[in-house]
Amino acid sequence: MDWTAVGTAVSTLGGVAMVFGALIALAHHYFHVYEDPRLEAVTELLPGSNCGACGFAGCRAFAEGLVEGATEPACCTQLGADGIADVADYLGVAAGEAIKRVARLLCAGGHHTALQRAEYRGLETCAAAATIASGGKACTWGCLGLGDCEVVCDYDAITMNPFGLPVVDTVRCTACNDCVEACPKDLFVLMPVTQHLLVQCRSRIEGDEAEALCKVACTACGKCALDAAPGVIAMSDGLAVIDYTRNDQAGPEATVRCPTSAIVWVEDMQFADEGMAR
Repeated sequence: MDWTAVGTAVSTLGGVAMVFGALIALAHHYFHVYEDPRLEAVTELLPGSNCGACGFAGCRAFAEGLVEGATEPACCTQLGADGIADVADYLGVAAGEAIKRVARLLCAGGHHTALQRAEYRGLETCAAAATIASGGKACTWGCLGLGDCEVVCDYDAITMNPFGLPVVDTVRCTACNDCVEACPKDLFVLMPVTQHLLVQCRSRIEGDEAEALCKVACTACGKCALDAAPGVIAMSDGLAVIDYTRNDQAGPEATVRCPTSAIVWVEDMQFADEGMAR
């Protein structure tokens, strides 16, 4: 055996290993991304549901925002008072304040107020019904009442009432956006509970024709716009549209003369259900 050749090979391999080891060490030094050790602890304190209601992509991203000081613990809609306090105490920051957001339904036309033009028979989902001539309701903008929103809600915040309308439990609602994405008619919207004025109609038909299809339809009569503070409500495409940038000027007087109760005033944790009342 040529021990000289063996020694040369071992030395060469050893040299190569040392060179690669040095390169790896240098790469680690120059490309290492520092991670705040508090990040894991804060992430563990969060609910882990990744609902996105806080405005971040998930709980990990929200934790990063908390550690960086870009947001406040109170912006998590699921922690509760004790959980918010725990996160604030750990980080040594103020808990902050956040206005609760909830899902609101922009339709009050249940089976008892909205005309049915056909009986839908098929897969019992709103998504499926919407593909068949927009469903069985005469108002093609109205709630189909098959409960896709109830099914996707992980927090049991939505139940269907006897008239086929989803009712949101505003205490349980976390503004996770699942119902917004599930509704094929785009009838759910997330809004702060401080926005009290609400138009529960999406119809683009005006006057008697609209009311013939649904007793609680917006007829575009314009009375709400006249009665509200200037600029709060405008009529657009046959529908009253509220400018929520003027929310501080909005008041219940805009609802008084509405002939169909399509526009309503709701208190902070109340769900507007004029369709059921009618």
